[in-house]
Amino acid sequence: MLSFTVLLFSRRWIRRLSWLVIGIILWFCLISTPVAFAASPQETTDLAQQPFTEVAIRLGNSANEFRFFPSQLTFTAGKRYKLLLTNPSSQKHYFTAKDFADSIWNQKVEAGNVEIKGAIHEVELKPAATAAWFFVPIKSGTYELYCSVPGHAAAGMTGTLTVSSSGQV
Repeated sequence: MLSFTVLLFSRRWIRRLSWLVIGIILWFCLISTPVAFAASPQETTDLAQQPFTEVAIRLGNSANEFRFFPSQLTFTAGKRYKLLLTNPSSQKHYFTAKDFADSIWNQKVEAGNVEIKGAIHEVELKPAATAAWFFVPIKSGTYELYCSVPGHAAAGMTGTLTVSSSGQV
């Protein structure tokens, strides 16, 4: 009976000692690991609070040309943008880029005193209208941009939106 008690007592102490050693190892690992995973002062994990880069695009012009000015835009994945859309023409135009819209984190679109949130695949701008689209590209690739008003894309109102990975320029 005594040997069983000594054996049981030893197993308890061995188990406790094992947990103590594991705890000391974990503690040592935590305090000795460099703080490599902390965000730098320029980065923030809250995408909505990240500073934005403003990019302007005009849908048409005062001569009523069916073009985007510029027709090619490049973004970097992981950076926040404010896409300033303006329509200086006398006709309505659409900024349509469904695949691009599916590859971004969409924060909001502001137009007048209205803020629109949720999935947005195209923005209609009536003559002289402006809108600001806030987003963060997530997936790199090249995406089609066009005006979905009948006849406008066929007349040349198309473009490309390119998202490069955050390590590329």
